[in-house]
Amino acid sequence: MDAPELEAWLKEEDSAGAGWQKADETGETIGHESGRKIVEILKRNPSRDASQYAADDIPHMRKVVAYNKRHLAQEGKAKQDPGSKSAKSLRNWGHDPQKAAARPS
Repeated sequence: MDAPELEAWLKEEDSAGAGWQKADETGETIGHESGRKIVEILKRNPSRDASQYAADDIPHMRKVVAYNKRHLAQEGKAKQDPGSKSAKSLRNWGHDPQKAAARPS
C-alpha cells in the first residue's frame, strides 16, 4: 500500500479493532501504531532512497516485513475474505492481501 492508501485505511473504523492492544491506555493496537509509522516513513522518503532513511526506519521496516511474511504464510483467509480480522490486521501493517492477490504472477 502507498502512503495515501494506508493513511486512508487507518482512518477507517475497521482498522482500529484489528490486532493486539498496546500495553498503554490509548486503546490503539500495535498494528495501527505500526501503520502510522509506515505512513511517516513513506511520506518522509517517497523515492525509497536507502540513504534517506532515519536510523530507526530500517529496524521497523524489517519488523513489518517479518510480520507480513509470517501472517501471510499462516492466514490463507486474509487473501479470501477482505472483512476478516487477519486481512484488516495486515492492512494496518501496510499490506492489502486482496490487492496482492489481484497482481498477475
